Amino acid sequence: MKAMILAAGLGTRLLPFTEKIPKPLFTISQTPLLDITIHKLQDAGCEAIIINTHHLHNKIESFISAQHYSVPVSLCYEPSLLGTGGAIKNVEDFWGSRPFMLINSDIVTDIDLNEIYDFHLKGGSMVTLVTHDCYEFNKLNIDGNNFVTGFKGLKTGEKADKSKTLAFTGIHVLDPEIMNFIPAGKFFSIIDAYIKLGRHNKQIKAFIANNFYWRDIGTLDSYRTTVIENMASKAFRKIGCDAFCKDITHTKLKGDGSDRKWYRFFAGPRSLIMADHGINTSNTASEVCSFVKIGAHLHKKGIPVPEIYLYDTLSGIVFLEDLGDKNLQSFVHQHGNAENIILWYKSIVDLLIKMACKGAEGFDPLWTYQSTDYNVELILEKECRYFVDAFLNVYSALNDVYENFRDDFTRLAEKAVSSDVIGFMHRDFQSRNIMGKNDNFYVIDFQGGRMGPIQYDLASLLIDPYVNLPDSVQSELVEYCITRLSSFINLNREKFLLCYQHCAITRNLQILGAFGYLGRVKGKKFFEQYIPAAIKTLR
Repeated sequence: MKAMILAAGLGTRLLPFTEKIPKPLFTISQTPLLDITIHKLQDAGCEAIIINTHHLHNKIESFISAQHYSVPVSLCYEPSLLGTGGAIKNVEDFWGSRPFMLINSDIVTDIDLNEIYDFHLKGGSMVTLVTHDCYEFNKLNIDGNNFVTGFKGLKTGEKADKSKTLAFTGIHVLDPEIMNFIPAGKFFSIIDAYIKLGRHNKQIKAFIANNFYWRDIGTLDSYRTTVIENMASKAFRKIGCDAFCKDITHTKLKGDGSDRKWYRFFAGPRSLIMADHGINTSNTASEVCSFVKIGAHLHKKGIPVPEIYLYDTLSGIVFLEDLGDKNLQSFVHQHGNAENIILWYKSIVDLLIKMACKGAEGFDPLWTYQSTDYNVELILEKECRYFVDAFLNVYSALNDVYENFRDDFTRLAEKAVSSDVIGFMHRDFQSRNIMGKNDNFYVIDFQGGRMGPIQYDLASLLIDPYVNLPDSVQSELVEYCITRLSSFINLNREKFLLCYQHCAITRNLQILGAFGYLGRVKGKKFFEQYIPAAIKTLR
């Protein structure tokens, strides 16, 4: 057989995201739907494929030209949309004398295309439509002999037995004679051709599919659902849970400061975490891209971070290792005595040093977003101005002007980056981003990582208002870090401490800006309880 993939649509229900990416190139596990469909047709023995294009046709053309399929795949650009029927007629010389398959580019299914084609060859009808029971889309009238008698209230013949209604899957098999019912050179719906068939006593057979998977990605909700369903089963198979992949469940987890949504998925005795970053069509580095690339890099370097099993940067969906629910904050508050706390924090300082040194090896600045490194401009914009705007003005209603502090902030920023101990910097290395599992500590939320002074992460850990370590403990841990670093690098203690003190201030400004923004702008009042401790530290 030959086949046509319908890929010319505007994707209006997926706006504004289809302004940059055509719907057929939306991805699941980094693979465009168009590629998935081509491989499915190829595996079914299809000998040639043609794709009609219109909206953002150049992007589809670029994608196809970069692929190497085992069957010829050609493109037909439509300067003006021709409709489903017009698209078929437009490539009339492509078809030959055998029945051909027509398939929408926005569906995901595991249905057996060979079975459908064989059914059509034996059915004796000019057209076979693949149907199923899907309440939301049940608009085809099917009679007792499984012939289609109407479309959305339009009859295919004089008698329209509405014994049942089913949904159309977007898959047709057609005899070339259908061309006789389609006018050339104009927009024409295939449904109108099917209505004509009925009026000429030509029957349309319904292939009624059961026990198969089918989704369309016509809306953002259906796209997200399709991605999650497909990726969840693949992710569990990666960790050896094949037997339980039909019974996957999930629960939503309480989020923290970011807008990402978090879920725990279950398959039998195993669980995974899913992070939903939201759909992303940016051509530049984004949070989800940084999360995936930096996470994979750190894991490869032996840094204890959750393993990322599967991801899709367009939909923003990432499946990763489940580290449980116990973070360092809960360890300290629930089980911590002075001795344990010191031991825990020393092991985390060791982890910090390892992450800074090993994470810097082979780190690509292009993985970062916002800035490639921790620099004066970042400090002024994302920490100092953030403090003035979100904390002084929004939270405290002081109506201060950032420019009044610019000179002081500039001197502060310059001293905060004056370190000669540069490494990979997590940039949010605090107790809620350090998880405990099986007597080991792990680091999460590393997507903000970049190169910078390791004193910043040390300050983030020690002045953390979630734990509020005593000053004496902070000083002991700073000295521990200096001692550990001095064992393998030539360290200037005074210079290290001076940079640490200034990093502690810039970090403190960032903390208060974040708490003000989260509490008053995002309505996450939970964070406001930690403001007094952060103010005390800043003083």
